[in-house]
Amino acid sequence: MFNEYPDIMSVEQLSKALGIGKNSAYELIRSRAIGCKRIGRKIIIPKSCVIDFVQSARYTVVKP
Repeated sequence: MFNEYPDIMSVEQLSKALGIGKNSAYELIRSRAIGCKRIGRKIIIPKSCVIDFVQSARYTVVKP
């Protein structure tokens, strides 16, 4: 899963991997739905956190 992406992803790479916009990616980070680290102004996201986020979706029930 996400083999074509590096182990440490940027916000831009996260948005491409999930097929969402950059604002939505920042919202996932801001809401702490996806784990990340800040180094100065730079945000880095471990690929393992992205995989955990995607796999957690199978436990979520969405009601119409």
